[in-house]
Amino acid sequence: MKVHVVGAGLAGLGAATALAARGLTVELSEAAAQAGGRCRSYFDSQIGLVIDNGNHLVLSGNRAVRDYLALIGASDMLTGPAETRFPFVDLETGRAWTVRPNAGAVPWWILTPGRGVPGARFADFLGMAGLLRAKPGQRVDETIRCQGPVWDRLMRPFLLAALNAEPESASAELAAQVIRETLARGGAAYAPRVPTPGLAATFVNPALDYLEARGGALRLQRRLLKLRTRGERVTGLEFSDGPVEVGPRDRIVLAVPPWVAKELAPELTAPERFEGIVNGHFRVAIGPGPARIIGVLNGTVEWIFCFEDRISVTVSGANRLMNAEREDLARELWGDVSRALDLSPELPPWQVIKERRATFLATVDQQALRPAAQTPYSNLLLAGDWTATGLPATIEGALRSGARAAGLIQEAFA
Repeated sequence: MKVHVVGAGLAGLGAATALAARGLTVELSEAAAQAGGRCRSYFDSQIGLVIDNGNHLVLSGNRAVRDYLALIGASDMLTGPAETRFPFVDLETGRAWTVRPNAGAVPWWILTPGRGVPGARFADFLGMAGLLRAKPGQRVDETIRCQGPVWDRLMRPFLLAALNAEPESASAELAAQVIRETLARGGAAYAPRVPTPGLAATFVNPALDYLEARGGALRLQRRLLKLRTRGERVTGLEFSDGPVEVGPRDRIVLAVPPWVAKELAPELTAPERFEGIVNGHFRVAIGPGPARIIGVLNGTVEWIFCFEDRISVTVSGANRLMNAEREDLARELWGDVSRALDLSPELPPWQVIKERRATFLATVDQQALRPAAQTPYSNLLLAGDWTATGLPATIEGALRSGARAAGLIQEAFA
């Protein structure tokens, strides 16, 4: 029995490593010249540094991330503060504060001076609880009042980053699940963690080493062109380098973007609308120490990541910026950074990366289009952050989808 995993992003890597851990033979095929998908690192000659294509923040309570990194021997590759803390700065008022939740689920921090949200009252936090009662088909702004200090200074920036969509019009079902797994469980569940030194070193390279050590094969620049089917089975895979027969016991995990999955199997449902993300990288020496993460309000930049050799920034819900000139964007982003961190306004060496289809749009209608792992074909499973993981399109969701596909394959032969 062989398992063909098509797509070497995090969903595919998650499935492939989980299957290899169960002793199954895995062949991993990837259309690009490198593994990782949207989770990749590379040397950028313009800035003269190894950078990530984007900044990916994970949280201490992300169980699929934790299990995946433990499996591939990379648990020590995430860094962050010992105590959960989120510094914020408001560029409009110049005000800065730090949200410092206590570790436990009883949120005594919310009304403790110096730990909570400036100007917030207990009633402001209590008003957010309506989100946890959200029903499928509801928008966020149909479940809670999207205004006030807690919304403006904590919930909105948090949900914008998690959903990559304007939170008010996003799926309340998705937003609620994010809150249940993080804010509602106490600070110990949402301490910020950053891949260090980068995405590839943390999530990709150790996984490839793990697969190789267990006899797995990786085939790069190998695009899947067609699924050959007969009845309820996939009988063959037409790759760019030639056809592959699928044996009667073989299984396939299709871990490709939704638009590719639809081209290969038009009968599938999949999200059809997407949202972009813009990331900026600036060569500025910060010095050694753990990465610092700072939330920004009333600017174009939303989150600043301070690394030893660079400052990187993220703008979510960024479709509006996709046609902007890159140098204009760099100057706009650095303007926010220099004000937030009190640095020189002179633009340092920079790089701007636009991910036009970074995630599916986390709205009610697109949430309804997300498919389960199972397909109409008995030997074909789906994986990807766009499938029905119960979460928005995140690293945690991608890895859960891969683990789910691997688990279903194992169950079939238990």
